[in-house]
Amino acid sequence: MKMSREVPVTAFQGGEGLLPAYQRLVREKVIPYQYQVLEDKLEGVEKSHALENLRLAAQKNRGEALSGEFYGMVFQDSDVAKWLEAAAYSLGQCPDPALEREVDSVVELLAQVQQEDGYLNSYFTVKEPERKWTNLQEAHELYCAGHLMEAACAYYEATGKDRLLKIMEKNAGCIYRHFMEECPQGYSGHPEVELALLRLYRASGNEKYKELCAHFLEVRGQSPNYFIQEKARRGWNVWGPTGNDANDTGYTQSTLPVREQKDAVGHAVRAVYLYTAMADLAGETGDQGLAKACRALWESVTHRQMYVTGGIGSTVLGEAFTVDYDLPNATVYAETCASIGLIFFARRMLQLEAKGEYADVMERALYNTVLAGMQLDGKRFFYCNPLEVVPGISGKAATQRHVDPQRPAWYACACCPPNVARLLSSIGSYAYGEGEKAFFIHLYLGGAVKSSQGWSLSCETDYPRQGTARFTFHGQAEATLAFHIPSWSAQTCLRVNGEEQDLGALLQDGYAYVARSYGEGDVIELSFDMAPYKVYATSRVPADTGCAAVQRGPVVYCAEGVDNGGDVLSLSLREGGALWEKPYDPDLLGGIVPLVAEGWQAKPTEELYTRQRPPREAADIRLVPYYTWGNRGENQMRVWLPEN
Repeated sequence: MKMSREVPVTAFQGGEGLLPAYQRLVREKVIPYQYQVLEDKLEGVEKSHALENLRLAAQKNRGEALSGEFYGMVFQDSDVAKWLEAAAYSLGQCPDPALEREVDSVVELLAQVQQEDGYLNSYFTVKEPERKWTNLQEAHELYCAGHLMEAACAYYEATGKDRLLKIMEKNAGCIYRHFMEECPQGYSGHPEVELALLRLYRASGNEKYKELCAHFLEVRGQSPNYFIQEKARRGWNVWGPTGNDANDTGYTQSTLPVREQKDAVGHAVRAVYLYTAMADLAGETGDQGLAKACRALWESVTHRQMYVTGGIGSTVLGEAFTVDYDLPNATVYAETCASIGLIFFARRMLQLEAKGEYADVMERALYNTVLAGMQLDGKRFFYCNPLEVVPGISGKAATQRHVDPQRPAWYACACCPPNVARLLSSIGSYAYGEGEKAFFIHLYLGGAVKSSQGWSLSCETDYPRQGTARFTFHGQAEATLAFHIPSWSAQTCLRVNGEEQDLGALLQDGYAYVARSYGEGDVIELSFDMAPYKVYATSRVPADTGCAAVQRGPVVYCAEGVDNGGDVLSLSLREGGALWEKPYDPDLLGGIVPLVAEGWQAKPTEELYTRQRPPREAADIRLVPYYTWGNRGENQMRVWLPEN
């Protein structure tokens, strides 16, 4: 059933354009910056202590007196794991001896933390050694293990070094023994280890890891509910006196067995990590029941609970999905990690079936919420991604305290910053897929990619700032190249060696299949319709009634106060009004194509309420890409504007 697999990170070499520039930023600025944060070496930045926690655990293992106390979240180890993964991907594309030495030093530290039976976790080694595996609902042991497994696989694939891989195989053996023999009813409160075990299986060839992944999926949601039983007997909590509510089974996606789940509920990150594992296992085993459930859950997420920016999880309460069409703009949560997880899910669905809608969503989440999650200099990050910000209310009002009007430098709960780094540094593996019958181009980014068949493709593009992509074939082969044709492009032109092709004849489920005998220097060119356009939400979305958003290509735009006299709340779009591009500005916000929309600006009144409509005058509304907002100081921002 699996149609394709991702291309290894090492097979892609970035060139020019927006995403390769982000990859360079991650390599040159973000990874070094985050290492300094993990080492607590930056003044004025939220304390991490993540590496020091590991050193304390190593001291404990050696029987030494502790030089300090554990600090931070119960899942603090996962920050280190994601950083390791990002660094591994970077090394796979651009060797850096100094960075490699830093990675190796962290790997050796993890080896010192690991116990004889394979157990590896700094929190429980230092703080709660007698409580291992007794609070799966809250304690994130399996979650941390999963992220470390992913890092181990990434480092092995990038460098060939298997030190961390062997450490995590030993850890996986410990987990296998406990959950297959001693506690077969248990599973993780925060899914992650499931998808990681499949990756570990592919890296090692050990069938036990695939078996364990399947086991964790099979027991989730079975009756009686494990978390309810666990809480009744454990007698302790991680999160406050009462802990998380074990009866809220939706929060942990454990209300129903996974094959019976149809509606996305609960904690959004947990959900899409779980769905990613389900889709991956379905592709690996041909499990049609899992595949059917994944399709239903995909529709629930993307057709009824996803923001126009690709954000998911609309409420701060539980960082969760709520109900269909509940998509508030000012109180939104839309955690950066959730959109990253949505991209994971989309990629696995693409491997099940090559349908353009999965690549469309991958683009939407990537070019909007994920990129917005990091400042243009790579040193500040959003946890939540609002679609409307009003300084003085956002971040201060009781219902909006979680909504930062500017990106902080770090967080006490710092899951998002290293997650952005690991995604962007591995983006080549999301851009391409390789199946038995076709080589897929899902995303357009400048650079070169090698196929497993010996030939390669180079791509010249400044997508999505510009709407053209030029691919050059290197080698000779009978091959089928399948190009994603984004649904937003009203008119797309595809040429092979200068000859325009009948796109309709090539198109299937959002991909243009170009099968031919390719030779050295053959050129495939695509041109997409980049005219800006308005987007309207269904009337079922209360927050967006009477409003429109503006989009160009896959990029959603917003109005910021800095471009519009400080006040975007007074702006409205003119019904039927024009939209136009301004020239590309390489010096504005890292290089953007600004937009202008015909609209109105209302005059403010002193009275709270009046009988007269506030007077208004015609105005040109200036718009910038949503991912760039908040880079010019604290100011108002709005994605959805009234239209009248």
